[in-house]
Amino acid sequence: MKQIFEWNRLFYNDLPANFALEVVFRSTVMFIILLLTLKLAGKRGVKQLSIFETVIIIALGSAAGDPMFYEDVGILPAAIVFLVIIILYRSVTWLTGKSKKFEEFIEGKTECLIQDGKFSIATFKKESLAQDEFFSELRIRSIEHLGQVKHAFLETSGEVSVFFYEDKDVKYGLPILPALFNDKSKQIITDGIHACTFCGHTEEQKEGTAKCKVCQKDEWVPAIKTLRIT
Repeated sequence: MKQIFEWNRLFYNDLPANFALEVVFRSTVMFIILLLTLKLAGKRGVKQLSIFETVIIIALGSAAGDPMFYEDVGILPAAIVFLVIIILYRSVTWLTGKSKKFEEFIEGKTECLIQDGKFSIATFKKESLAQDEFFSELRIRSIEHLGQVKHAFLETSGEVSVFFYEDKDVKYGLPILPALFNDKSKQIITDGIHACTFCGHTEEQKEGTAKCKVCQKDEWVPAIKTLRIT
């Protein structure tokens, strides 16, 4: 029968002292795996917190939790995990301050999603930001169509920054209200200004079918030019 407060078991769990070296190796490997996994998951997966901050929280939470609940996890190895994580944290912070490229890899960089009322297609392909999710972000800001938006940026925090046209400069744009956007079709029913549902490009279209001059897609929706009401 095990006794409580058996110091060797409590601190080492009957493991050899050189097991501490293995803990250092395990902590470093798991730190790198967590960092790369969250980096590949994209910004939107960890909105508000940076990827690096999320790695720290997950790693410290796991290191603190296991020795609290499992008797086969010693306190000393967990303490070493904390020490290794802090050292890695300081090292990564130092590197981000020294290298712009490393900082962009860890934190990402601000990306332009809308330029002059149209999607910046090259940027949109690189980001794991679904169109429906982005439209939701815009509607929260009382935006009805892209023609009201001069620029929109995806920040490194995952937030979307929006800059608006003045009322006198609002142009025809792709409607993002569900009832209007879902009316998209490859068949243009009436002549008028239409917006490409993929890139937001607007142009005068005749009845029939047509491909977008910018992205070569062929789904359209009637463009609107309403002013933003705040």
